[in-house]
Amino acid sequence: MVIKKDGKRQSFVDQKLLRGLLKACEKRPIPVVELEAIVEGVQNLLQQKPGKEIEGKEIGKYIMKRLHDLDKVAYVRFASVYREFKDVAEFKRELEKILKEK
Repeated sequence: MVIKKDGKRQSFVDQKLLRGLLKACEKRPIPVVELEAIVEGVQNLLQQKPGKEIEGKEIGKYIMKRLHDLDKVAYVRFASVYREFKDVAEFKRELEKILKEK
């Protein structure tokens, strides 16, 4: 089960997560097997949790770290949805962080 931001519990659906990752990685040179490995990593996190429950924000952090290491464009795409960027300024701040890393 995934504990959402509003406290509701929802079944973890690996295909739903994979679809979201595919969308974030659209037209990026990322093999599907890499995305499937991210989904598998989330499944492993879930299996390690007592009661087999995990907070959505923990899943989000895990995915963002993996995407950040894999492909910066996919990372920003995913982050924009996950963190609910409200305007271009939020995109800009995130991009500036990435550019400073180089």
